[in-house]
Amino acid sequence: MKLSIYSLKKILFAGEAMLLNCQTMAGEITVLDNHESLIGVLTPGVIKVIDNNKKENFFEITSGFLEVRQGNEVRCMVD
Repeated sequence: MKLSIYSLKKILFAGEAMLLNCQTMAGEITVLDNHESLIGVLTPGVIKVIDNNKKENFFEITSGFLEVRQGNEVRCMVD
């Protein structure tokens, strides 16, 4: 999936990923390839991303939004 994670100051991640794991108001979710469309509010915690090279990336956040779009695209706006 094409994943972009943005903060107000910089791009934290932009590229292809196999997995995104994060905390939302509805609980912990994992987004994989071709996930159903979704919009969610992110809560404080750590976002885990596994890229296509199987490298794990971690981003600590305090809040944000998650958008899973058609076309296998995911965007996160975080603080």
